[in-house]
Amino acid sequence: MTYPSRSTARPTQTVGRAVARHPRRASTRTLLAGSNGIGTVRKTVLPGGLRVVTETLPSVRSATFGIWAHVGSRDETPALGGATHYLEHLLFKGTGRRSALDISAALDAVGGEMNAFTAKEYTCYYARVLDTDLPLAIDVVCDMLTGSLIRAEDVDAERGVILEEIAMTEDDPGDCVHDLFAHTMFGDTPLGRPVLGTVDTVNALTRDRVARFYRRHYDPTHLVVAAAGNIDHNTVVRRVRAAFEQAGALRNEDAVPVPPRAGSRRVRTAGRVELLDRRTEQAHVVLGMPGLARTDERRWALGVLNAALGGGMSSRLFQEVREKRGLAYSVYSYTSGYADCGLFGVYAGCRPGQVRDVLKICRDELAQVAEHGLPDEELRRAVGQLSGSTVLGLEDTGALMHRIGKSELCWGEQMSVDDMLARIAAVTPEDVREVAAQVLGQRPSLSVIGPLTDKQAARLDEAVA
Repeated sequence: MTYPSRSTARPTQTVGRAVARHPRRASTRTLLAGSNGIGTVRKTVLPGGLRVVTETLPSVRSATFGIWAHVGSRDETPALGGATHYLEHLLFKGTGRRSALDISAALDAVGGEMNAFTAKEYTCYYARVLDTDLPLAIDVVCDMLTGSLIRAEDVDAERGVILEEIAMTEDDPGDCVHDLFAHTMFGDTPLGRPVLGTVDTVNALTRDRVARFYRRHYDPTHLVVAAAGNIDHNTVVRRVRAAFEQAGALRNEDAVPVPPRAGSRRVRTAGRVELLDRRTEQAHVVLGMPGLARTDERRWALGVLNAALGGGMSSRLFQEVREKRGLAYSVYSYTSGYADCGLFGVYAGCRPGQVRDVLKICRDELAQVAEHGLPDEELRRAVGQLSGSTVLGLEDTGALMHRIGKSELCWGEQMSVDDMLARIAAVTPEDVREVAAQVLGQRPSLSVIGPLTDKQAARLDEAVA
């Protein structure tokens, strides 16, 4: 879609004389003051509801620029399954100013990296470049977001690419089993459907449907601009504002940003089993139950619990399943938090004949922790692991851009690294015991992909009884 141009100052008439109507001023404030090597985080809200958040780190020579859209696969109707991801692809196919080759060549010519990803509740487009090339990254990414043509021929051509991506995912059962688990827990709902869509829904999508989806969800009030690295906040704001105004995208100066996503959905699934028969060498299993929403304050305790159960080589599941018994190469636990609900899962890949033993060990370990919590030594180790991984995961400008952009979009606030570490360190044995009892004490559900015999498949219900 190409936005019509408009002047930023339009005369309005009063009695007897013309008065110039000046654009509203942007609102800027510092969210986090930099110290001890941590960057300063500032936020500006432009007239038109566009948010710009930056983290300045003068000690680096790179910068990452991204735009987050407040739309994900859970915003799709059944008829629009995969539209969010389809649109992510199409925004790279050309604008009124650049062809698809121009977009990729511009970043390649300066050694930059450019990509995008679609999730259940948001979409992100980003470019990582040398700090001196940040103006180029801003211009290209903003042009893509505001000036995409979404031509019918591009929709038809990209359909084949997306169908190949779906096929690639289905060929990887270790990845596909997580989509199956989402369906097991959420059923035929937006959160239970795959982000990529299905072959049928992708084939049914038309140019007009995708274009309407774009117009509805890519309004500036639904976007967050995030940049991190050796940058100047005011310069970023000025260039972003110029790019959006050039595209005529800041038409409604009185518009305000949409608030973080909210809801009251609860996951009530228990004891469900879904088996997908595939001729694979391994069986891939996910055993899990409802978790916590990403805004739940108990998420810090759940994070520590997750680290202790399946977050590293010293975790309980790794030690019991792999190290002591050699039943699996890969075994881990994970959490997924959404605006109003969440999941806790345990994954393992093992020979089909070992599924029953692996599931029994996992159930026994979950039940043990649900009843007794964690010993002090395991708690300290889990706190240390989670703290270290949190900091080490923020050691590049891409990760920093991801943190501040997602925080603004999903929480509407920023938390310093020191605050995050303090929240983790404050988790007590009682906190872990309570969250373990609530989450792990629930009856689980199970998803399996693999070549199980009829007898093996019939015994899966034992794992969730």
